[in-house]
Amino acid sequence: MARPAAEQQSKQGCCGSCASYLTSAKFLLYLGHSLSTWGDRMWHFAVSVFLVELYGNSLLLTAVYGLVVAGSVLLLGAIIGDWVDKNPRLKVAQTSLIVQNASVILCGILLMMVFLFKTQLLALYHGWLLTLCYILVITIANIANLASTATSITIQRDWVVVVAGENRSKLADMNATIRRIDQLTNILAPMAVGQIMTFGSPVIGCGFISGWNLISMCAEYMLLWKVYQKTPALAHKSSSKVEESELKQLNMQKDGESKPNEGVQLIGEKDMAVFEPKLEEEVSCVARMAEPFSTFRDGWVAYYNQPVFLAGMALAFLYMTVLGFDCITTGYAYTQGLSGSTLSLLMGGSAITGILGTVAFTWLRRRCGLVRTGIISGVAQLASLVLCVISVFMPGSPLDLTVSPFADISARLFESNPLPTMAPQGDLLEMPFTTGMPSLFNESTSDPGLAPNPVPIVSVSLLFAGVIAARIGLWSFDLTVTQLLQENVIESERGIINGVQNSMNYLLDLLHFIMVILAPNPEAFGLLVLISVSFVAMGHLMYFRYAHQTLGRNVFLCCSPVPKSVSDDPPACDASSV
Repeated sequence: MARPAAEQQSKQGCCGSCASYLTSAKFLLYLGHSLSTWGDRMWHFAVSVFLVELYGNSLLLTAVYGLVVAGSVLLLGAIIGDWVDKNPRLKVAQTSLIVQNASVILCGILLMMVFLFKTQLLALYHGWLLTLCYILVITIANIANLASTATSITIQRDWVVVVAGENRSKLADMNATIRRIDQLTNILAPMAVGQIMTFGSPVIGCGFISGWNLISMCAEYMLLWKVYQKTPALAHKSSSKVEESELKQLNMQKDGESKPNEGVQLIGEKDMAVFEPKLEEEVSCVARMAEPFSTFRDGWVAYYNQPVFLAGMALAFLYMTVLGFDCITTGYAYTQGLSGSTLSLLMGGSAITGILGTVAFTWLRRRCGLVRTGIISGVAQLASLVLCVISVFMPGSPLDLTVSPFADISARLFESNPLPTMAPQGDLLEMPFTTGMPSLFNESTSDPGLAPNPVPIVSVSLLFAGVIAARIGLWSFDLTVTQLLQENVIESERGIINGVQNSMNYLLDLLHFIMVILAPNPEAFGLLVLISVSFVAMGHLMYFRYAHQTLGRNVFLCCSPVPKSVSDDPPACDASSV
């Protein structure tokens, strides 16, 4: 009788532990992040397709949208982070969540109206009403992206740290899990909404995304509230900025309560009482107008003075690259004969190696420490990118330095065709939407009587092999810098520093798009690959400099397995405690 009782107790213990995990703050945070990321990925994929559909299969609106988004985060990143620092955690999370989802819902409804009544809108006021709708769509979508940035800073850079507590290994595991969720949703969410748009229509796609965000907003709101209740430390924000604002409010209330009687004032005192409020109002108005600029300046200065400044710059430099699965690399792959199904398989392989990178991060951190994990990850990424450098000089590479990279730009400037047809045939960004698209798959040519000339796949195979393999080191390095920022930035500056970090990332990302605009022809893509690898190498050199400053000569010490302790942190190798 004792044995079945023990077995029943063990089963209850297993079920109880499972139930406690499913109701823990950590799991609820994962669930809320999954819902948020799924909605974000669906929207980011769909809005680009919607804008292309609206403007007659041209990338003009998509390019404008990307430029507005990048410029907004670049200019407002520090201000958003400062707002996160100055306000209570729950208020920031709930406000950014509501603004983000409400903007997406409103933008989806507006897009539905435009798709349904595009012909009528085009006929009204010579098409200006339709242009106004385009402006509204881009503006509202940009507001949604800014709110998403605030949500990301709040949850991934602040709430995760508080939920993990003082356990750095738990923090590393939570960061890795969140990044795995990002990797999976980045593949699955576009596939899901793409199927809906393919078998339905853009109108159905807009309606589905709007409905999803409405339901998801309610669920995420409840999950945030549950996490907040289960983590009492979230209610206590040891921010000097919050305390200063509260002290100012208390002082203003005390000043209002302790006003002297007017009957006992002298004439001169009455005159000063008349002029002083006016002077204070003028100063306060000027200060309020200058506050965003001072916040922008102070944020960048604080970012520069951080001990992890070089590590943050190293991460930003990795955004200056064409070696990723974006529209640029996809367009180049089309010119080299890869089909859409092949690209989808390559993207799946990229997601798998990205997840392996998160696993490698947790293993390396436990064995070698946080700082050395970044060094190993950087070496692994650079070693993989050597394949991309070799691919530039292999058979099938269209590299031709005799072709001027500015030839397409000069031709475009002197061309008098309408805007949708201004892009030259060699423009990577316009290729998937031109009438010559079948030739990009090497299935046919412009002359039906001619046989297609197959492009050797040696070069493009090495290129994508290097890109996919480099994702292991890339995501491990990304998690390393993320945790360094979490551990080394004080709580009162956590928001503004991460806001500036997002601005730096967008700045380098914007520069990489400008680089492609200056050299859009396939013959120059090999040169872009070499420039990209150079920027990645410079970024890792910055990180190596940071590691050398942090660890000194110990940076080259070998790593050895460390037994688990109470804190789960390696006492000998863990450089994050320095």
